[in-house]
Formats: sequence, C-alpha cells, structure tokens
Amino acid sequence: MGAGDLSAALWQERRQLEVLLFRLETQQLHVEAGNLRWLGFTAAEVADVLDRLRFEALARSVESAGVAVEWGLPPETPLPGLIGVAPPGPWAEILSEHRTGLQDLLGRLGNAVRAGRNSLEAVRLTVAAGAPPAGTFSELDQLTLTGTVEHALAVIGQTGQPHLAEYLGNSPG
Repeated sequence: MGAGDLSAALWQERRQLEVLLFRLETQQLHVEAGNLRWLGFTAAEVADVLDRLRFEALARSVESAGVAVEWGLPPETPLPGLIGVAPPGPWAEILSEHRTGLQDLLGRLGNAVRAGRNSLEAVRLTVAAGAPPAGTFSELDQLTLTGTVEHALAVIGQTGQPHLAEYLGNSPG
C-alpha cells in the first residue's frame, strides 16, 4: 500500500464515474428520442456500473486508510487531509488533481441524474394519464412500461455518491 496505490484506485473510481455518466446520458438520449423499449437495458447498465463503483469505493477506502496511517493520520482521513500532510514530492499535486477531477465528475453526474429523473418523471406522468408516448399500447404494454419506468427511477435514485463527496471534502447537499 502507498500513495501510488491510492492514486491507481482513484483513477479506477474516476473511470467508473465516467462510465456511469455515459450510461446515464445514453439512457437520457433514448428516453428523449422515445426509444422506451431500451429503458430496461439502460437501467440494467446503470445498475451494473453502480455495482462496480461500490467495489472501487471499497478499494479506494482501503488504500486511503493505508496512506493515512502511513502519513500519521487516522484511517478515516478525507482526501483534503491527506493532501495537506503529503510528504515533499509530487503527491500533494497528484492527489489534488484527482480531487478536482472527481469533483468535476460528481457535478456532471448530478446534472445527468437530474435531467434523467425529469425525463423519466415526464414519461411516468404521460403513461399514468393513459397516453403512452409512442404508438398504440395495449394495457399490458402500459403496465410493463410503467414498471420499467419505476425501475429506472429507482436505479437512478441510487446513483448519488455521498460517501465519495464526503471523502473529497464536499459539503453535504
């Protein structure tokens, strides 16, 4: 364990956040285009990335705790604390760049989640009103679409990364 391993873990987490952002934007494009038949697939892809992100967050926590202890800090020290006591050399700058990159991704992710939730809510209201967005739907099709939209909303509701935000030293909310 060391700062190099922590940096590698942060890169992996950044990569998974980029994939999550891509999946959410893809879902958004399909919903906006009325391609609701793909909604179940896109929700499953978002859920898959969330599973990988949980693993990456665990790996980051383990590596971060090791670096914190090595640098004389409590294991739960957030990233700004590590940056503040980094030994002479490149680590303060490298970790600061990771922090900035992750904060940017969290901001973009928040925007994508809000846009996706709004689009899915609009589809939910349209279907609930009995006017499916595309073509003639049977009652079974409407029920299936309603369930798929509810599932997609539930998955998108799990995309927040509060522990990561806390680790980055971001204020809640």
